[in-house]
Amino acid sequence: MSQFEPDMFESGMEASDAELDALFAAVREPNEADAGAAERFLAGHRTRLAEARSLQAQPVATAARPLWPTRAKPTKWIAAALASAAVIAGVSVLRPALMSADLPASAAYAVYQDALGEGW
Repeated sequence: MSQFEPDMFESGMEASDAELDALFAAVREPNEADAGAAERFLAGHRTRLAEARSLQAQPVATAARPLWPTRAKPTKWIAAALASAAVIAGVSVLRPALMSADLPASAAYAVYQDALGEGW
């Protein structure tokens, strides 16, 4: 149900700017098929809106509430994990400061000192 003729799209045919402008103007003009498609879409949209409104208007069934409400306890492990991460970070930062300043000379340090001299 095309509004174009098949011979219009042959590979050897070249269109001028005026022909292309006329073609694009014809495509942009609304026709009966466009109006029918819009009406079908709007009818479906109105039906979906009416169904959504009817679902919202229905009363919500509530479950029986316990006499003593319980609090959510899964959040306690988050606090414990953050606290332990803080302790580990603090120990790793403070550990070099707690060590003595006089470190034993390693074998590599002795080799560098012998090869390059004092104060390399």
